[in-house]
Amino acid sequence: MGRKHASQGTPATAVLAAAGVPFMLHPYAHDPSASSYGTEAAEVLGIDPSKVFKTLIVEVEGRLAVGIVPVSGTLDLKSFAAALGSKKATMADPAAAQRRTGYVLGGISPLGQRLPSPTVLDRSALALETLLVSGGKRGLDIELAPADLIRLTGALTAPISSTSAS
Repeated sequence: MGRKHASQGTPATAVLAAAGVPFMLHPYAHDPSASSYGTEAAEVLGIDPSKVFKTLIVEVEGRLAVGIVPVSGTLDLKSFAAALGSKKATMADPAAAQRRTGYVLGGISPLGQRLPSPTVLDRSALALETLLVSGGKRGLDIELAPADLIRLTGALTAPISSTSAS
C-alpha cells in the first residue's frame, strides 16, 4: 500500500506520515444530503461496509472515549462501557465531540485528535488486512492496517458492535 498525501493533509494524515505508516487515501464527493456518513463512504467508494469503520465519541463516567465500529453495524453501548471497565455509556454531545477531537461531525478520525481519548476498536477489525476510517474531513477516508490503527491510537479491541462475532 502506497502513501498518497497530495492536497489531502489533515491531522490524521500527518500522524500517519510522521509514523511512517503505509496508508491509502480514498477521497470522494460528499453529498450533504447523505443520512449516514459512513454508509455514504462505503457506497460511493464501492467498498464492503464491514471494512469501513465509523468513529464515534462516547461519554463514559463523565469522560469522553472513542469507539470504532463497522458502518454495517451499530455501537453496543453496554459492551463499549464494559470494555472500559464501566457499566454505562452514552453517545457524547456532538458539540463536545467536535471540541474534543478538533474535527467536524462526519469527519471525525480516530487519528490526530486534538485531545487523545481512550479508544476501543471493534474486534471484527482484527480479521481484516486493511480497514477504512475517516481521514479527518467529510469526503476522505484512510485505508490502513488494523495493527497500525491500534498502535497509533493505543486502542483496546473488544466486541463492541452489533456485527461482532459472539
